[in-house]
Amino acid sequence: MSGISRNITLDPRSSLIDRHLPNTPQVQRLLRREGRAHVFNDRETLEQVTQAIIAGGEQTGIDDEEDDYERYGLYFSEPISYIIKVDGSQISLYYGEIKIVKATGEYHAIPRTGPRRTS
Repeated sequence: MSGISRNITLDPRSSLIDRHLPNTPQVQRLLRREGRAHVFNDRETLEQVTQAIIAGGEQTGIDDEEDDYERYGLYFSEPISYIIKVDGSQISLYYGEIKIVKATGEYHAIPRTGPRRTS
């Protein structure tokens, strides 16, 4: 089964969204602290990716006691996001993920290079 079949709600903390949108203070902070940030092309792309994952994403995480999140992801044929580095260089990304807090059903979308690796 693909897609997310349970009720979920957007996490109300705007900082989780803003850290993945270009030209926000949160991205500038990530660049200073970590030297890079994963950023969606724009807000519209973030919303389209979110809807596509809800409709057809694949669960990428295994529900275990150590992970408080459910993860669903989807590859796209066109770049949806990029890694921006402190020197201004960019690397295109084609994968998006929704991370859902198991206990509350709150979620946010994350641009990634691919599914999260599990140990």
